[in-house]
Amino acid sequence: MKQFLNYLLFVMLGLFVAGCQKDNIVLIDPINTEEDDITNIEFSQTVYVTYSLRENASVTGANEDFTVTISGNDVTIVYSGDEYVMYELSGSTNDGFFKLYSTKKQCITLNGVNITNPNGAAINVQGTVLEPNKGKRTFVVVNGDNTLFDGETYSDTPSGEDEKATFFSEGQLIFSGSGTLSVDATGKSGIASDDYIVIQSGSINVSVSSNAYYDETDDEYKSPAGIKTNDYFSMKGGSLVISSSGTGCKGISSDGNGYFSGGSVGVVVTGSNHGSSGGWGGNSSDSKSAKGMKFDGDLYFSGSHVFVNCRNHEGIEAKGALTISDGEVYSTSSADDAINSGGDFTISGGYVCGYSSGNDGLDANGNFYIKGGVVYAIGARSPEVAIDANSEGGYQLYLTGGTLVAIGGLESGSSLTQSCYSASSYSTSTWHALTVGAETYAFMTPSSGGTPLVVSGGTTPTLQSGVTVLGGTTHFESWFYTDPSVSGGNSVSLSSYTGGNGGGGGPGGGGHGPF
Repeated sequence: MKQFLNYLLFVMLGLFVAGCQKDNIVLIDPINTEEDDITNIEFSQTVYVTYSLRENASVTGANEDFTVTISGNDVTIVYSGDEYVMYELSGSTNDGFFKLYSTKKQCITLNGVNITNPNGAAINVQGTVLEPNKGKRTFVVVNGDNTLFDGETYSDTPSGEDEKATFFSEGQLIFSGSGTLSVDATGKSGIASDDYIVIQSGSINVSVSSNAYYDETDDEYKSPAGIKTNDYFSMKGGSLVISSSGTGCKGISSDGNGYFSGGSVGVVVTGSNHGSSGGWGGNSSDSKSAKGMKFDGDLYFSGSHVFVNCRNHEGIEAKGALTISDGEVYSTSSADDAINSGGDFTISGGYVCGYSSGNDGLDANGNFYIKGGVVYAIGARSPEVAIDANSEGGYQLYLTGGTLVAIGGLESGSSLTQSCYSASSYSTSTWHALTVGAETYAFMTPSSGGTPLVVSGGTTPTLQSGVTVLGGTTHFESWFYTDPSVSGGNSVSLSSYTGGNGGGGGPGGGGHGPF
């Protein structure tokens, strides 16, 4: 698993996000930006926590404002002072944890620490002992290589307290640093906050094998995830790699909005769904779906490089609106929509690819607006399409700009202000070259998919099949190139297209990837 994570991280960091139409970029950032800047905080002192494989853990630097309890390598600190404190963790333990009770902002510096807790969370940040659910902002600085492991059962959790992940906090979590944090979750989620989580820098790898579980306190089933928040999630920089294999387990799950403005994200979800899970909007009380990303609010991509591969449900889902203005977003699903919005779906810039071998490539339950950017969408056979808007609910697809390749056609009744053209035929698993004015794009067709192949651009495009591709800038794991050198091939006849799926599709069922 570690080798897989390192490989995926290498792939993600090796990909280059090309520049997009800057006048289309909508910079969207959540609130509390200044308060989330660690350089604006002055910490009065540092408490050092050192773990040991041979001896008890040790704590130094604590004064009368701290109550420190050490049992082997189980370290609990209760802070009752008024200043901001930094806690530096180092050393290793195979049976320990770090628990902090505090109502002040604080910083936890991970300085080459390795913590395994077979009975619960490795790091647990609470509020006060009397009011543990009122936590404050925690800055997490990642230095060197760090690992955190939880246990399959959370028997260490006191009555009345939450403990939802290998790294859990009642308050906000803001990650930064130049090191690596590897988190392994077998009992619950990987990293969770009852507020919001921000990643500013550093490399974070999360592996989750936990299954959906019944919570007796809340009398409902819970779905673990690599990253889980009760408020929003924001990716501003660094790298995040998540591997999720548990039943009903997600990659990223948030009850709020999602903001992806920088850094790279790789999510692979291979687990099956839990219970009688249906498609979008399913509400069975025991159903927990194994989705790549799920946000109950709106979702904004304005600069991150995102890759999601999901085997048994939607790759990326926003229950609200979904907006892509810059960056690169590539999502695949073998069973459901690759990217889905519960509200309007807007693409105004960036590079976007959605491939589904079992449903629509890109799907909006509201209106779908394509105003700019480069879009490569692949849908399954009829009645699924490459790009779908909720026409049954009175909504439409509106295409006014951008460069488009859609294998599987567009939703019937689409408003196509920018002209579209369909290919007379296309060959699967074949390199094609699309020329729009002075721009050339090369793309590999999938091994299976619907028909027709539809293209569109700012000027009348031309299409060639069977070309040889050299150079250029790679996108979507090297299945799409901008500005390549192409040679050979045959011209493909294009005819005017007004919308609707031709049905039939290319050959074969779907695998776990598009090509």
